[in-house]
Amino acid sequence: MDEKYIRDRISFLRTEKDISEYKMSLDLGHSKGYIQGISSGRSMPSMSEFLYICEYFGITPKEFFDEGTESPLLVHELNELISDMPESDLNMLIDIAKRLKKKK
Repeated sequence: MDEKYIRDRISFLRTEKDISEYKMSLDLGHSKGYIQGISSGRSMPSMSEFLYICEYFGITPKEFFDEGTESPLLVHELNELISDMPESDLNMLIDIAKRLKKKK
């Protein structure tokens, strides 16, 4: 994992949310070219800015760096929805997920 991964992941997540570099830069409280500078490799966010970017996307740093997760925003949303479900409902969802995976 390297700086390119971080740049690419930010770009991927930004496009998943359908947010322009300009809007994201301003939403984060920076100049209009801040995210473009990261995307192009001219700069990298500080650790505090990185954490704020994760918060902006609504994901944890762990979810950001999880290379095995193609859609971390959706996985995060699903985790939020199931976090307080009873065990019987979780088992039902697991059965559904297994059936869907078999159809692939």
